[in-house]
Amino acid sequence: MNRLIFGTVASAAIMLSFGAAARDVTVGLQLEPPHLDPTSAAAGAIDQVLYSNVFEGLTRFGLDGSVNPGLAESWEISDDGLTYTFTLRSGVTFHDGSALDAGDVVFSLDRARAEDSVNAQKALFANIASVAAVDDTTVAVTLTKPQGNFLFNMAWGDAVIVAPESIGDIKNNPVGTGAFKFDDWKQGDSITLVRNDAYWGEAAKLDGATFKFISDPTAAFAAMMAEDIDAFYSYPAPENLVQFEADPRFTVLAGNTEGETIMAMNNKLPPFDNKQVRQAVSHAIDRAAIIDGAMFGYGTPIGSHFAPHNPAYVDLTGNSEYDPEKAKALLAEAGFAEGFSTTLKLPPPSYARRGGEIIAAQLREVGIETEISNLEWAQWLEQAFKGYDFGLTIVSHTEPMDIGIYARPEYYFQYDNADFQKLIADLDVENDPAKRTEMMQEAQKIISEDYVNAYLFQLALTSVVRSDLQGIWADAPTQAVDLTAVSWAE
Repeated sequence: MNRLIFGTVASAAIMLSFGAAARDVTVGLQLEPPHLDPTSAAAGAIDQVLYSNVFEGLTRFGLDGSVNPGLAESWEISDDGLTYTFTLRSGVTFHDGSALDAGDVVFSLDRARAEDSVNAQKALFANIASVAAVDDTTVAVTLTKPQGNFLFNMAWGDAVIVAPESIGDIKNNPVGTGAFKFDDWKQGDSITLVRNDAYWGEAAKLDGATFKFISDPTAAFAAMMAEDIDAFYSYPAPENLVQFEADPRFTVLAGNTEGETIMAMNNKLPPFDNKQVRQAVSHAIDRAAIIDGAMFGYGTPIGSHFAPHNPAYVDLTGNSEYDPEKAKALLAEAGFAEGFSTTLKLPPPSYARRGGEIIAAQLREVGIETEISNLEWAQWLEQAFKGYDFGLTIVSHTEPMDIGIYARPEYYFQYDNADFQKLIADLDVENDPAKRTEMMQEAQKIISEDYVNAYLFQLALTSVVRSDLQGIWADAPTQAVDLTAVSWAE
């Protein structure tokens, strides 16, 4: 999930101005990872740099959101649905030269599901009963009960395969099996990857890649226009996109993300433990004004925690239509006729900072005063995500199909609904597509009608790339800048 400066680019990037002969690429990102271990933090910025590029899982997401073979070339599922037997690809080595074997898979999955695991998505592994190496290239994973989305879960960045030999320094020196190797991290500035010439699959077309961290939208615009960077993934200043569209040097990619952008409410902190108050907050917010004012029209309104492009989506925006008078009436019924004050903690992305200012003004109109705190990503993770120290906060949840987080009472917005938890538990073991769709739609309705959070919009992915750069994903089925098929036009 959901969190710096820019300067002179190295000589390899300067070479890019001469055309297709250059084989490196420089990609701008707004957020810098807090560290480089995707298996022990909720920061989406880690996956943006490392998913598929450096680390791989048993399965992986394709551009269309499909689940495809990864380090496992195939698998068999037992008749009772409890045992998945994975056959690993042969000839796979980690970047330190050691061979991938079944023991590494056992280590990775056991580490992720261990009692002391700090994996941000530990629930992905909760249904695993045991992991066993059948032989060097075969792993048997036995579940406690059938799970229809198990292969989907194994494609998350939190489920990548790591080696016990390199785990000690993974946060600073990540060692994976991907098409690129970690080279250097200049903290506050950039991360550099180089091509892995020993890669088991199709080799990367680029010699290397540099991710530049540019948090300020004005600096992002200047860096792009000066061609100091070749692409800016999820460009942070949508007001500039018209200029880029008119410039033949650039292409603007406008695609979909899995990012449900919400204003989360702390469901265990008064007065947000009162459903009427949460409903009042939801009716006080004008989504259209936020999309237009903060995102310059890019974004799709949502009424629950579900992506509109998913076939199981239900349009529930009517449950929380903009109605400030209704919001005032609900507050009065809840005992807050004079309103109240709370905190609004905002991580760095533009949607949060800009959207937060607009929402604060809208809430003020119904009597809710907010104390805005602009936090860096690490601060947000510590205070809001881990510490529950917030009243309101804005963040985009970019993990794929993650409505199941509402079944975790300990999750940062602390929603605790036993009926919802049972529904998600049943969904996990249901394999019939029609029944799964029905259950997902019911899940959307429950959290929408419980006003768990204020549902704002589905985050659009707008990236700016050099016109001669090919292969950058327009859509984001997961939170990754996958460079494995990126190349320069010849």
